[in-house]
Amino acid sequence: MIVVGSMIGSGIFIVSADIARQTGSAGGLLTAWVITGVLTVSAALSYGELAAMMPKAGGQYVYLRESYSPLWGFLYGWTLFLVIQTGTIAAVAVAFARFLGVLAPSVSPGSWIIAPISISSKYAFSLSWQQFFAILLIVFLTLANTRGLNWGKYIQNVFTSAKTLALAGLVIVGIFFGRNAAAIQANFSNLWGAEGGQLIEPGADFFRRWIPAVSVTSGLLGLFVAYGVAQVGSLFSADAWNNITFTAGEVKKPRRDVPLSLALGTAIVITLYFLANVAYLSTLPLSQIQSAADDRVATAVLSAILGSAGAVIMAIAITISTFGCVNGLILAGARVYYAMARDGLFFRSIGRLNERHVPSRALLFQGVWAALLVLARTRRVDALGKVTYGNLYSDLLDYVVFSVLIFYVLTIAGVFVLRRKRPGAERPYRAFGYPIVPALYIIVALAIMMVLILYKTQTTWPGLLLVLLGVPVYLVWSRRSEAEPISP
Repeated sequence: MIVVGSMIGSGIFIVSADIARQTGSAGGLLTAWVITGVLTVSAALSYGELAAMMPKAGGQYVYLRESYSPLWGFLYGWTLFLVIQTGTIAAVAVAFARFLGVLAPSVSPGSWIIAPISISSKYAFSLSWQQFFAILLIVFLTLANTRGLNWGKYIQNVFTSAKTLALAGLVIVGIFFGRNAAAIQANFSNLWGAEGGQLIEPGADFFRRWIPAVSVTSGLLGLFVAYGVAQVGSLFSADAWNNITFTAGEVKKPRRDVPLSLALGTAIVITLYFLANVAYLSTLPLSQIQSAADDRVATAVLSAILGSAGAVIMAIAITISTFGCVNGLILAGARVYYAMARDGLFFRSIGRLNERHVPSRALLFQGVWAALLVLARTRRVDALGKVTYGNLYSDLLDYVVFSVLIFYVLTIAGVFVLRRKRPGAERPYRAFGYPIVPALYIIVALAIMMVLILYKTQTTWPGLLLVLLGVPVYLVWSRRSEAEPISP
């Protein structure tokens, strides 16, 4: 439930529009999701070995620490807290409020409780009713999880079951009841016929001297770049599957159940994601998927089948989905900061459990930072002097997609490292297909990272900077790690 619930948020209902524009064909859209599926399941099967070896709270943080050094574990935990986990919590909570606004129009991004207050030429703070309900969700689920693991478990089980059924329902309705003969003929009879694939330009002036702008119709290079760039949306939608490893210290039979959860959870979600895109293509011509209003492809599908009621039904489904997703992210993320504090690499008070045996202070610390990311806004002034406000967490998440891949590659490479460093360690589960499957992930992920460096430079280097900023912070915390141990 944690794997499935953390993976399924709002992305699957939205990102296919952008992927369709980048790949330019129905076959390209499906292939992009197949690549994501192969990568995700391959990574999960490899993580299973590490999870079975080290069934401790903190998961990926622990794997990096043990494979390389405490510095690498800290850099992951630092980035997770600063952006990856908290930024995703903020983004999904705002998605919850945005679709709640479909049901209750007063929950609007332009209906201010506190109008934007500029703190610089580029940044501001504000509180709209949409932001208010996003923060309310974060506060409610954070407090619920401080009440003990059973609260978080019940919320996760109920809402994950509901949204999995909702996504399955979308698949069934789209494929069997929304069958559009004209759309099926156009999409599947000419599966690879490119329709307006986007021109993708190098991400920096320096690269433009040496690397051409390409599209999916530009030959092998164009295909390689288009599918690489398309992975940003699909991989982000399929991310957070590793959250189960953060909670391994509280799983009853972690050496068996964590690897099993990784394998089954990712397989279930990736299958549903692929079938959801088949449903989209069975109902709408590719051009309508590419031009869906606000990229809300799933809403366009249900609206085509059910009329105006489709938008309401989809809004209900997404609010359920995002509610459960935020709960899973909140529950799991705090366990990493708890593990870091136990190692002396975070505030010592966060390394303690409350009377209900959960890291309540880590939960509260995470919740406060996620709420601040909801309040913080980017501020832009156009050529006519008009001021528009964006979401700071959105920019930050764009920056860390590349960094997330770095940590995934390092962690999976850790399977090779630990087999060499600790050949006699107990391994109740060994990575499926070793060494081919782990190596496949590393090679494909590195290729995608190369594309992002060259063609998404503006959102790649800031992510690296965020990670590197953790180095001096680590040096400060590591000096304090020699202090007396934290009491349980």
